[in-house]
Amino acid sequence: MATSHLLADLSAAYQQRFGCAVEIEATGGVDAARRVQAGEPFDAVFLASDAIDKLIAAGRVVAGSKVDLVDSGVAAAVKAGAPKPDISSEDALRRAVLAAPSIGYSTGPSGVALVQLFERWGISAQIKDRLVQAPAGTPVGSFVARGEVVLGFQQLGELIHLDGIDVIGSLPDSIQIITTFSGGICMASPQAGAARQMLEFMASADAVEAKRRNGMEPAAISQGKKQ
Repeated sequence: MATSHLLADLSAAYQQRFGCAVEIEATGGVDAARRVQAGEPFDAVFLASDAIDKLIAAGRVVAGSKVDLVDSGVAAAVKAGAPKPDISSEDALRRAVLAAPSIGYSTGPSGVALVQLFERWGISAQIKDRLVQAPAGTPVGSFVARGEVVLGFQQLGELIHLDGIDVIGSLPDSIQIITTFSGGICMASPQAGAARQMLEFMASADAVEAKRRNGMEPAAISQGKKQ
């Protein structure tokens, strides 16, 4: 879901340039991987890089077809108009988490890494009853917008398109969690050539502005802890 807006932009640009119609179906990463694993006839799949690797190993994505597209970092948000805590440093973020009545996080790799960060800080036991995990495919920001979560964490690309929240900012560079999203050609694709051309376009310099507009960086440019 983190790449849904970006892929809509890039597929529209690809279609305009090459005249090849593209239909993108956005769903949670677990569901997307399951459907490709089941052999549904998609031409390409976009997931976290390690998830693409697993599909390649399983023979569901063409070996050698994986293209790293974007690096996506985690940001924090509060309900629109609510006070914004300081998260400008690791210590400040830790204090903000400890002070928050409720903390939202995702089921994706960035959510897993966030929980690991809390464990490293030694605060897991203190905040475990305040943690709210959004179901797969459900934006953490929707819980924040409804007031069900006071402080929410998710990838910036997922937060910036939601109404009813204010994005505080990205995590400090020293503890930023970077997820690389990649595309790959499905073994079940009846038009692998067109899929390869699309992936090449999405990885080209022509796609950089759209990636940054959607809160991400071209793959291999950003700094931080990759997932």
